[in-house]
Amino acid sequence: MNVFKKIVEDAWQNRSLLKNKKTIDCINQIVEEVDKGRLRPATPKENSWVVNDWIKKAIILYFPIRNMESIDVGPFQYHDKMKLKQGYKELGIRIVPNAVARYGSYISKGVILMPSYVNIGAYVDEGTMIDTWATVGSCAQIGKNVHVSGGVGIGGVLEPVQASPVIIEDDVFIGSRSIIVEGVRVEKEAVLGANVVLTSSTKIIDVTQKKANEIKGYIPSRSVVIPGTYNKKFPAGNYAVPCALIIGKRKESTDKKTSLNKALRDFNVAV
Repeated sequence: MNVFKKIVEDAWQNRSLLKNKKTIDCINQIVEEVDKGRLRPATPKENSWVVNDWIKKAIILYFPIRNMESIDVGPFQYHDKMKLKQGYKELGIRIVPNAVARYGSYISKGVILMPSYVNIGAYVDEGTMIDTWATVGSCAQIGKNVHVSGGVGIGGVLEPVQASPVIIEDDVFIGSRSIIVEGVRVEKEAVLGANVVLTSSTKIIDVTQKKANEIKGYIPSRSVVIPGTYNKKFPAGNYAVPCALIIGKRKESTDKKTSLNKALRDFNVAV
């Protein structure tokens, strides 16, 4: 890996090296390792995550060494630089027609892909459901037994290369039409209601105590979250600005595969 890393770092500084066979072979091998899940743009370490920026650099450098080509899939045709993943039966993956996963994304066994899109560099772990019209962006890391509901947008973070990608940890439930971008981390077993929008600057307000507690950039483990608003003063007046509200913790008795509505009913909230 140290040899791979040096070759990538050299090519990152000097793009003329992308014409060298050694560099091309190295980048191709790295993307193959990412495709098979043996390398990841971000890896868990104890209670945190480490960004492997050199792998993100390799993925970015993969684009200029690829040529545009036509891809025929039955009656459909695509024109792109990236191959599509193949061999789903052998991998133990259920993929429904019109779902697309690019080569260079890792999809583990037991994953179900409804008509959806998974981009290069993404990692989708065992037992996860990517529901209809959901998107998983470049380098996003999705854990085990996650339910990404219909229309959810998981953002991609290739650049800046040092930035953390979006991370969704094990057993998370993400409600329909939610958007999670800019490297936000959703910790284990959290439940997000429909239409929750999380960016790096979104206020996440815990309203479970007498005094509100405000955080940004992550959702704590087992939190139940719904969309909310807070008042902000502008030159033109006061306006409601979107935020996310933590309204409680997922109960131990709540099954990890439970529906979103059941988890929210525990808190007398319908979303």
